[in-house]
Amino acid sequence: MQRGFTLIEMLIVVAIAGILAAIAVPQYQSYTKRAKFAEVVSAAQPYKVGVESCYQATGALAGCTAGNNGVPADASTATGDSGKTSVASVATGASGVITATGSMAVDGATYILEPAVPTGGSAALLWTVKSTSTCKDKGYCA
Repeated sequence: MQRGFTLIEMLIVVAIAGILAAIAVPQYQSYTKRAKFAEVVSAAQPYKVGVESCYQATGALAGCTAGNNGVPADASTATGDSGKTSVASVATGASGVITATGSMAVDGATYILEPAVPTGGSAALLWTVKSTSTCKDKGYCA
């Protein structure tokens, strides 16, 4: 009497493993890119604080650009360092709009934050992720 697995049973096991791998690998890659993009979101935080303090000091968003009124200067990562960080650049434009761009590790996705002055005289700014941010399309940011 022989014992062991038949060829059909072995093929079924290999097929199941292949199907699971085909589903798991893309999901894992998507997960790791979302995790890496958290570094891009985190890099924008000092700029948010700078724009908020500029708004508190001046009472307007017009002068809250890179390097002015306490807003940090624009920053970019050298090409040689792209493997070490997920952030390619962070810039503050007109009216305090912050654009953080990811490196190729996160497909060069952008995270664009726009401040808005709330109604009712509240001192805190309201931040929204602009619809033109490519991170929304890729599912890296909310």
